[in-house]
Amino acid sequence: MGADALRPPLTGIGRYTYELAMRLARHEEVARLRYFSMGQWLDDPLEALGTPVSSTVAPAAVAVRERTTLRTRLAGNPLAVRVFCAITPAFFGWRLRGNQQAIYHSPNYVVPPFQGRTVSTVLDLSHILYPQFHPRARVDYLNLTLRPSLARTDHVIAISEAVRREMIERRLMPPERITAIHLAADSVFRPHTPQMLEPAMQALDLRAGRYTLFVGTVEPRKNVERLVQAYECLPAAMRREWPLVVAGGKGWNSEAIHARMARAQAEGWLRYVSFVDQHWLPALYAGARLMAYPSLYEGFGLPIVEAMASGTPVLTSNLSCMPEVAAGAARLVNPLDVEDIAAALAECLGSDAWLAQARAQGLARAATLSWDACADQTVAVYRKLGSF
Repeated sequence: MGADALRPPLTGIGRYTYELAMRLARHEEVARLRYFSMGQWLDDPLEALGTPVSSTVAPAAVAVRERTTLRTRLAGNPLAVRVFCAITPAFFGWRLRGNQQAIYHSPNYVVPPFQGRTVSTVLDLSHILYPQFHPRARVDYLNLTLRPSLARTDHVIAISEAVRREMIERRLMPPERITAIHLAADSVFRPHTPQMLEPAMQALDLRAGRYTLFVGTVEPRKNVERLVQAYECLPAAMRREWPLVVAGGKGWNSEAIHARMARAQAEGWLRYVSFVDQHWLPALYAGARLMAYPSLYEGFGLPIVEAMASGTPVLTSNLSCMPEVAAGAARLVNPLDVEDIAAALAECLGSDAWLAQARAQGLARAATLSWDACADQTVAVYRKLGSF
C-alpha cells in the first residue's frame, strides 16, 4: 500500500488511507500488508499515528508538525515538479522489483511501475475540472502523473459514483475497470448528550445548539466566501442567535476570505477556529444546530457524513457528488447563488420541524456507510483481479 499520506495531520486522503490500512491489516483475505512511501519501505506507520480523529481539522493541543518529505519541499516549484515526475518512476519501480505475486494499491492517485497487479484510488478530478482551485505546481504534478499512472493501473477505485462518471466521460478508464466505493464517518462521530457536550463547549467557548458550523480547509473550492456573504444577508437577530463557526486551517489563496471573516468576527457574528483539539472535534459537530457545507466541488465530502453521524442537520451543495452523498437527507442549495444559500440558511435555522426531520434522515443515511464495508468492497476489487 502506498503510504505517502500517512503523516500527521491527516488530510482527507490520509484519513482514507488510515481507515483502509487499519482494516486490511487484519482482514482475513489479506495475507500480508506492507507500506511503501517515496521510494522507501516503511515499518507500520499506523503505530506512529496512534488513533487520529480528524481528517479536516488538525489538533492544536499537541504541536503536530507535518513530516517534511522531498515532495512537500519541492511541491511549490513547477520546474522541480517536472524533474520529480521524470526521475522518480524508474527509481520507485526499481525499489518495488520482485513483487510479481503482490497487489500494489495507491490510495493517492499515482501508481509507480510495478510487476504485479495494481489498484489506484482516484479521489476527485478537480485538477482537470477546476484547475483554478489549486496552485499551478499541484495541477502540473497531477497532469503529468495521472494518465501514465492509469496506464499502469489494472483497476480504479473512485470514492463516489460522481467521480466514476467523470472518469468515464473523459475516457480515462473503461467503465468495467472503475468501481465506486463510498467512504464513511469514524465511530467517534455520534450524537452527544448535553453532559457529553459541556466540556467541549466550555473549552471552545460555544453554546450547544446555538451555532452554525463549517468544517474544512479555508480555500476557494470550499466556497467559504459565499457562505459568509450569505450569512451577512440574514437578519441581525438570527446572526446573533446562531453565529457562524468556521473551523479549519488556512488554505491556498485564502487571504481575501480571511479578511472578510475577520470583519465578521469583529462584528460578533462569526467565530474562526483555525485548529481544534481532536478530542473536541466530535462534540463540535454534535453541538451545532446546522452544518453548512456549500462546497463547489468534492470527490466525496466527508464532513457531510461526519455531521450526519453526529446527529447534526446538513445544508450542502446541489453540485458534484454532494447530492449522492447526502442521499436526500440534506438541504441542497446552488453554491454559486448567495441569495439561495441565505434563504436556505434562514429556513433551516428557523424551522425546528425541518431540523428534527433532517437529523433523523441524516443519522439513517450515515448508518448505511461504514469503513468496514469500504474495506470489504476494496478487498472484493483485489479479488476481481484474479489469480496470479
